[in-house]
Amino acid sequence: MIKSELVQRIAEHNPHLYQRDVENIVNAILDEIVAALARGDRVELRGFGAFSVKHRPARAGRNPRTGAHVPVDQKSVPFFKTGKEMRERLNRDSGAPDTGA
Repeated sequence: MIKSELVQRIAEHNPHLYQRDVENIVNAILDEIVAALARGDRVELRGFGAFSVKHRPARAGRNPRTGAHVPVDQKSVPFFKTGKEMRERLNRDSGAPDTGA
């Protein structure tokens, strides 16, 4: 699902809201999540999951085409961990037995 499809679905479930208002709300939520991550904060949405930032140190990489070693700068990457409720719903709906591992 892409953002425009999400906006469309939310607008369909809430006919009292204009689609442009739903789009503004979705954009505001996503902008706040991005801003919090940029500040180094963790964003937790109970039952859904948690967004955080992981820092990767600088390292020596390798160009796959030439085999030459190249320096790779340190970077921060977004990380998402699903919430317990979401994992349980996904596993329950899949019909696969839960092995507990």
